[in-house]
Amino acid sequence: MSGRFVRLGETDRPPVTLHVDGQSVTALEGDTLMVALLSSGGTLRQSEFGDGRRAGFCLMGACQDCWVWTEGGDRLRACSTLAAAGQRILTSQPEATWPNHA
Repeated sequence: MSGRFVRLGETDRPPVTLHVDGQSVTALEGDTLMVALLSSGGTLRQSEFGDGRRAGFCLMGACQDCWVWTEGGDRLRACSTLAAAGQRILTSQPEATWPNHA
């Protein structure tokens, strides 16, 4: 699957591997979590209000549309948190239930 973000001519940064929802994702050192997810063809999270997927909105930490979680339950802004080797990220809040989702 092609990503929502497309890299152009990246050759000088080492790759890092993290896990998102149990799947291996490769990012480049210095990428934010948002860049890693959207470059790999993923999305950031499920909408609370319907069945759509969210990809972030402002890309600068103001809108709060890019929350992701660690497996330990810590909430992170994907647009301003750097991807790191070995991270284990969830795109759905652990143990959350939304009224509009079956």
